[in-house]
Amino acid sequence: MQNSLIEALEARLNEFDPATRAAALNELAILADAGEIQCSAPADVANMHCQTFFSYNAYGYSPSGLAWLGRRNGTRLMGIVDFDVFDGVDEFLTACDLVGVRGSAGVETRAYVPEFATREINSPGEPGITYHMGIGFTSSAIPAEVAGIAASLRKRARERNLGVMARVNAYLDPVVIDYETDVLPLTPAGTATERHMVLAYVRAAQRTSHDPVGFWAEKLGMSRDDVQRMIGKTGEAPAFQNLVRSKLMKQGGVGYVLPSPESFPSIAEFHRLIEACDALPCITWLDGTSPGEQAMEELAELLIGEGCVTMNIIPDRNWNIVDPAVKQLKLQKLIEVVQLAQALDLPINVGTEMNSFGNKRIDDFNAPELATVRKQFMDGAYFIYGHTVMQRTLGLGYQSPWARTHLPGRRERNAFYTQMGTLVRPGPFGLDRLAQLSVEMTPVDMLGQLA
Repeated sequence: MQNSLIEALEARLNEFDPATRAAALNELAILADAGEIQCSAPADVANMHCQTFFSYNAYGYSPSGLAWLGRRNGTRLMGIVDFDVFDGVDEFLTACDLVGVRGSAGVETRAYVPEFATREINSPGEPGITYHMGIGFTSSAIPAEVAGIAASLRKRARERNLGVMARVNAYLDPVVIDYETDVLPLTPAGTATERHMVLAYVRAAQRTSHDPVGFWAEKLGMSRDDVQRMIGKTGEAPAFQNLVRSKLMKQGGVGYVLPSPESFPSIAEFHRLIEACDALPCITWLDGTSPGEQAMEELAELLIGEGCVTMNIIPDRNWNIVDPAVKQLKLQKLIEVVQLAQALDLPINVGTEMNSFGNKRIDDFNAPELATVRKQFMDGAYFIYGHTVMQRTLGLGYQSPWARTHLPGRRERNAFYTQMGTLVRPGPFGLDRLAQLSVEMTPVDMLGQLA
């Protein structure tokens, strides 16, 4: 098989047209099944937290592109977690079925925790605000009774972006951008992020300024030589984009305004949306060093009381660190939070995000630093796939009345869905076999029949 054809098909996976993506993935799957594309053998590794281009993926991956990445690289389990949107859920789960990857889908936003109003949690410099997730969604369709909450996530995101843009436009004038004409075309479904706006600004500077390097040197308070080194030949170097965002849009920048509690949904409001979709509220953990995360047991028990049943961790930023002292501290915090999650019966969702240049496409599960927590990471991946496939196929996911009746304790329920995740193969064969089970069966009967 010619590499040029494969590369062309893989490029089409990330085009904005959904029909183009679907056709390319179907052709790639056929070629892979026929042995004409060499894919790595499936390995017991997982990336359950990847943003898609429906929110922001630094490498431009669509849901189909991420599913194929899993197949090509032999990643046994993959999960998407987009910011504020559900656009990729159906596409990703269908793509995973096609290519034989165990898949899951989630959504992330920021939410307000009034009990921690004076303590920074995991959103730097923003007391009371927490990044928060729902995982285990099975459809992009949102039930009517909570459609307003889903719509408000998009609306709030747009309003925040427009506020940032107005302030940055005033500072960078005459290099200004328009949200409709410069930013939204960079997205496939009309939901932009700060990173899309940064790209729009660097392109506007290249397009309208007679001296982009000098312009950025003045506006960013840097030497011309430093800007020249970072900006790259096209003016769009990833490190430079990160710098522009940090200088202009994050805390201390002209575009930043400290959010109010009304800027984001409450935990209770967000959980109503998640649970109405039969998905699972999920605590997110950063690195254990903030005042809020130093009280992680208090925070976790509070959020469990609000309905949280899982925890998300991004491992790489907690051990893959150059400074030995910082590495020792954060690795110890990582081990401690995994132990806490076990004690509180919270399965762990892990991944790399891929929303920033330099994020890995897969964690290094063989790193010695992760040896004591690797099993918990993999169990969590199988757990969320087990819930997802049971909910999609039989309507018997973790939140179902069936589960609450037969598996009233969280620990036994976690164990059941983890086992289901290991037993049910991805794709039509596994789904068909699962569909033959009866809703009248007990968990033990189901596991026995599949085993």
